[in-house]
Amino acid sequence: MLGWELPPYNSGGLGVACFNMCKALASRGADINFIVPYTADHSHIDFMKVTSAVPADSTQVMSAGMAYESFKFTDKDGNTEYVSLADYHKVYEKAIDNIATAEEYDVIHAHDWLTIRAGIRAKQITGLPLIVQIHATEYDRSGGKSGNSLVSEIEYLGMMLADKIIAVSQLTKDVIIEQYNIPADKIDVIHNSFDVDIYDSVVGENSFKYLRVMRESGYKVVMNVGRITVQKGLYNLVQAMKLVVDARPKTILLFVGSGEQELELLELAAELGLGTNVIFAGFQRGKIWRDMFEVSDIFVMPSVSEPFGLTALEAAAYGVATLVSRQSGVAEVLRSALKIDYWDINEIANQITTVLNNQALQDQLVLDGYSEVSRMSWDHTAQKLLSLYDRHAIGARA
Repeated sequence: MLGWELPPYNSGGLGVACFNMCKALASRGADINFIVPYTADHSHIDFMKVTSAVPADSTQVMSAGMAYESFKFTDKDGNTEYVSLADYHKVYEKAIDNIATAEEYDVIHAHDWLTIRAGIRAKQITGLPLIVQIHATEYDRSGGKSGNSLVSEIEYLGMMLADKIIAVSQLTKDVIIEQYNIPADKIDVIHNSFDVDIYDSVVGENSFKYLRVMRESGYKVVMNVGRITVQKGLYNLVQAMKLVVDARPKTILLFVGSGEQELELLELAAELGLGTNVIFAGFQRGKIWRDMFEVSDIFVMPSVSEPFGLTALEAAAYGVATLVSRQSGVAEVLRSALKIDYWDINEIANQITTVLNNQALQDQLVLDGYSEVSRMSWDHTAQKLLSLYDRHAIGARA
């Protein structure tokens, strides 16, 4: 399995999805060698082998800067070198050669464009079937635009040469068909999932002391967590918050995450007079990450194009009402969530205000959301993946 990140060395949901997916696969007997493009201590992962695909002369390779921006190489003499993302997926591809032939495998499973070149290389070397799982396309990441043509070409090439494509939602399958002209019968939809029993409870004193005090004085908190990028539709959310605050002044919008649009949103909030109503908490994990759910009343994900959206399931599991865009894969499985179109600023504001002004509605959304996610399991996803592996591995051996 070729992946780009695993917790705690992840910048978003891709690593979380891969971790939980592989844990479920391993519990059903899958023997996985997960290949990452960096050096790190993954000794906490005991259910699969984790291998670093890095140049032989590098003692340490880690991501640097913002998510997927560049990589920092350190050699045995302590010298450092930075390599751009555009060049590093080629380094990763080259490092696959020895790994692909060191052991016997049945199938190659590659996640997203960053691993596609390496997946194709492994297929060429071994002759094994290549399964490409698409968690997000360049079309999604660019907010429904063309984006980086080089990335789109790599995605297209990988999907054309793959023996099978897994889309994490029907929405993603539709994008692959419409934007990349891939035959529909080559694509299987296997949704991401959730296990409530593997998520830690919110315990101890809450880290967001200011928000806790503000809630005691009558404030409500609207939360968004994730990368702060154009894909997430957050410009519209800030504009909607202006309408929410006009109707309900005691409302705060909490952003938990980082990204290239952060300064733009900060300036927009100031221009709209929301300086005291919008808080940027930065990228968080661990206890602080869990604490944000405890101080929030509604989670809003107004994404322009969201292939799935695991954070909506996490919010529901931690007892937060959820509002997601119809342009998201999670809307296909979390039926209790309120739905909006990402472009409808008035409706986003209306839905938020209605929930915040109606405690009974908020409580019902919390109960329904938790009931739904408690019935989900990554084991169901693992069953579907193993069935797919068997079909293609048997066909390859025949």
